[in-house]
Amino acid sequence: MAEQQLTHIDENGDVRMVDVSDKDITKRVAVAEGFIAMQPETLELITSGHAAKGDVLACARVAGVMAAKKTSDLIPMCHPLPITKAKVDCTPVREGEREDGLVGIHVTTTCGVTGKTGIEMEALTAASIACLTVYDMCKAVDRGMEIMDVRLLKKDGGKTGLWERK
Repeated sequence: MAEQQLTHIDENGDVRMVDVSDKDITKRVAVAEGFIAMQPETLELITSGHAAKGDVLACARVAGVMAAKKTSDLIPMCHPLPITKAKVDCTPVREGEREDGLVGIHVTTTCGVTGKTGIEMEALTAASIACLTVYDMCKAVDRGMEIMDVRLLKKDGGKTGLWERK
């Protein structure tokens, strides 16, 4: 760990975009997740299709894909990537399905690219924005919703190869 360096910091301590021009082009995939906890009644509104703003999960899926494509506009040192895959799944989690008893929507995102740098930020951004979209569409009935557990589950490709959360 002591030998590792932050790649976005140069020798003077200034932030920079990493030069990837000499890196090999490889297929890269990243999977991320997030969870938005809510009241059971809010989940029922979403799953029954009675949310005032429309199909919450369809909107969250589209927002996640759009966010993946715009990640470099949001994260200053992130490279713009020609994304080859962006998928967002939103799964309702009902009472008794989680050990902690929370109810809500579990978001899983998968992003891919054939390029010189990774796709982790796009997968994480997609998961975050999908959860935020659920919040936006349901905040009128449940301002206490909580976004949590946004994290990388897997990344594959590039020089470092496969990494998976244990």
